[in-house]
Amino acid sequence: MSEKRSVTVPERNEIEEKYKWRLEDLYPNNDAWGEEARCLESAIENLKEMGTALTSSAQSLLRGLQTRDEIAERLGRLYAYASFKSHEDARNLEAQAMVQRASTVYLHFAEAVSSFVPCILELGKEGIDEFMKEESGLEIYRVEIERIMRLKEHILSYEGEKLLAMSVDVGEVPEKVFSLLTNADMKFPKIKDEKGEEVELSEERYSYFLHSSDRRVRRDAFKGLFSSYGNVKNTLSATYLGSLKKDVFYSKARKYENTLQASLYPQNIPIVVYEKAIETINQWLDPLRRYVTFKRKALNLDAMHFYDLYVQLLPEPKAHFSYDDAKSIIIEGLAPLGEEYSRVLLEAFENRWIDVYESKGKRSGAYSWGVYGVHPYVLLNFNGTLRDVFTLGHEMGHAMHSHFTFKSQPYVYSGVSIFTAEVASTTNEILLLEHLIKRAADKAEKAYLVNYGLEQVRTTVYRQLLFAEFELEVHKRIEKGHPLTSEDFSAIWKSLYEKHYGDTLFIDEELPLEWARIPHFYTAYYVYQYATGYSAARAIATAILSEGKPAVDRYLRFISLGDSMDPVDALKVAGVDMTSPRPLELTCKKFEEDLDVLMGLIG
Repeated sequence: MSEKRSVTVPERNEIEEKYKWRLEDLYPNNDAWGEEARCLESAIENLKEMGTALTSSAQSLLRGLQTRDEIAERLGRLYAYASFKSHEDARNLEAQAMVQRASTVYLHFAEAVSSFVPCILELGKEGIDEFMKEESGLEIYRVEIERIMRLKEHILSYEGEKLLAMSVDVGEVPEKVFSLLTNADMKFPKIKDEKGEEVELSEERYSYFLHSSDRRVRRDAFKGLFSSYGNVKNTLSATYLGSLKKDVFYSKARKYENTLQASLYPQNIPIVVYEKAIETINQWLDPLRRYVTFKRKALNLDAMHFYDLYVQLLPEPKAHFSYDDAKSIIIEGLAPLGEEYSRVLLEAFENRWIDVYESKGKRSGAYSWGVYGVHPYVLLNFNGTLRDVFTLGHEMGHAMHSHFTFKSQPYVYSGVSIFTAEVASTTNEILLLEHLIKRAADKAEKAYLVNYGLEQVRTTVYRQLLFAEFELEVHKRIEKGHPLTSEDFSAIWKSLYEKHYGDTLFIDEELPLEWARIPHFYTAYYVYQYATGYSAARAIATAILSEGKPAVDRYLRFISLGDSMDPVDALKVAGVDMTSPRPLELTCKKFEEDLDVLMGLIG
């Protein structure tokens, strides 16, 4: 495949190797993966035996925790490789079988370590303190153990934890069904593009066409894609309902008051952070409505439809970006983050950490997946738009977060809290935007980029908090025992759009079904963190550009912390206090100011 966008979705074997991620960094081939799976199964059996005498001595506890981490690291590679293979092409039955096998191995691992937490709790604070004095090697696990003690009332007995561990595979079914249905089995119609050429729709191409300056193309893409979801709306309703019931089951099993507490408490995030975010954004809806009204008038439309929201008011300064163009922009735009950051970026680009182009059966969207002991991997569906350039920068933010954490932290703290997961990626996006605005060649290009920034806030802050309010509402209804059908989901969705946009947006009959195509809903209460993450990132990026090295040093320390600190405290290391609504309020004020700038530029 060349850098030029194809009119048909290519098969994977038509794409050049240099645009594919190098999975050989994980295993030479599938046979080596299978051998490692067998070795892990044996190692897990030994780990299970160690669990029976875990707290018999300080040395036994240390050996058990170290062995657990060693196996978990290897299992992470096993599961990542299988998942990457399946994401390359959902039609690959061998890869699907590998994912199932990796999931089974993980299930056995979860069962083997399910006794660890109850044993530590049984030992109690006094026993832990004695073990810490006796064995200095346990010091590395102090933060983990303190967190376990904090969660004591939500941790079950040995038998209870074992039962929950056995249920993990079942709990993942709704998301897996959604993924296979929407990525492999669903068929999307063909539409005619701006040149009148027939093009097969896909999720990625829908996003591309939604930015088209041709309203007929936008409308056809919108109606075409949503008609496909409409054909399976009851199946997707049942799938999402299963996910919601899973959330309720686990929250009750762990003795939380509700699903929101179950999601936030383990990260030590106050519930007020979630609720205040929704409350705050609902106080700042006027700038959103003002923007939509201005956009409708600027586009000379009789009414603003959903498929008009994403079109830019001015044409892109450059119609198509090659992947090489994108890499150069990323390197230049992120230069303020320092030499070491830039060096790792180049390493990622040169050593094939990234799977670049869309192909038939490939997982939609984009993500970064860190593999401890190897390096992060990034999946893209690059189509050459400015949005794709920002997506690359966004995912490399995730990748760099993983890299610096892996470099600084032991495996036990190598994860990243969901609450802070989007901060690094969004910081990258803001820095890139500021870089592009600064180098804008003329007034029209600057206006385009300012408009792009407004769209970032509309989609990352306003839109995601609409999603967050939807999630909160449907979870509350399920918790109260109310039945929910596809019509109920759609009615709630429509009411939220009406509240956010008032009479500035015409609600097409297809739009209330949009909830059915949001994959993030299968990870409960995730999306609000795009909004809080953006607000934190705006504060960080502003400091980096105004202060220079002191702010960069704070930021690099933050992305090196991993899970060694609670997320609210970790952000304070970067200079941001998320216990206050101020970051979100400042973001909304900046949105309003930028709207004034845009109106001045366009006149």
